[in-house]
Amino acid sequence: MPIKLIDLPYAEDALSPTISADTLATHHGKHHQAYVTKTNDAIAGTELETAPLEQIIKAAKDKGDKPLFNNSAQTWNHGFYWHSLSPSAQTPSGELADAVARDFGSHEEFAKALQEKGEKHFGSGWVWLASTGGKLSIEESHDAETLALGDALPLLVIDVWEHAYYLDHKNERPKYLKAVIGQHLNWEFAAANLASGKRWTYPA
Repeated sequence: MPIKLIDLPYAEDALSPTISADTLATHHGKHHQAYVTKTNDAIAGTELETAPLEQIIKAAKDKGDKPLFNNSAQTWNHGFYWHSLSPSAQTPSGELADAVARDFGSHEEFAKALQEKGEKHFGSGWVWLASTGGKLSIEESHDAETLALGDALPLLVIDVWEHAYYLDHKNERPKYLKAVIGQHLNWEFAAANLASGKRWTYPA
């Protein structure tokens, strides 16, 4: 089976006005779709043609196939990003809330640190809440780099490529970050990732 463009887990207007229906239609329906299409084109007729996306990403990384890595990793990153967002405001609870308080001091300090990391990230990329060895941290990755590989367990991610926010906020990345962090992080998704101890997999 070829890699598919996964459905959004909410309506296109569900994150408005922070992320408008126009932005989601473009970001999901055009940008994400393009990564999926290019990944499928690159693996057609190869041993990776029926492989899970995570295997494709690793193979591309190991082989130094930058075009395939970029497109497959961006396919995964975007799928994880859609699930990291929630139409309604949430706060962490239970084990995850305890971990946030332990490793950041408070939820407010976590939000401040994530905002700062996102604002200071130069150019295109991603800012992540991750768990490594039971300790939470904020990580960043440039361009198509991804936490689909490696030791860190990704819990949440925010896309800081300009196409994620430019239609709604122009070049005001801090405004976009503040709204997403304050109103649209999917803490239930993060808690499920932490509780399972397993990396999210892209739906077949």
